[in-house]
Amino acid sequence: MGKYSVHKVPSDILIAIAQNVAIVRKEQGWTQLDLAEKSDVSYGSIKRFERSGQISFESLLKIAESLRRLSEFENILLPPKESQRIKQLFESD
Repeated sequence: MGKYSVHKVPSDILIAIAQNVAIVRKEQGWTQLDLAEKSDVSYGSIKRFERSGQISFESLLKIAESLRRLSEFENILLPPKESQRIKQLFESD
């Protein structure tokens, strides 16, 4: 972490993601109802998520998929590069 970074709690991250979803949704020209239909997540869940950040992980992934952002989740919690290098060394034997 940089010297100016601020520790965030999970709810802060969820709210930030919800705000980003709303921005991307609007850039697509979609309403909340459009997103609900395209993601197969209930309209009520979409409304609640954008308002409070509360949503199940599976629903969040469905939303990300409908917004063509699912691949961004694949890099979450990757092991550190050093661990990957060591793993590759053992796998190459």
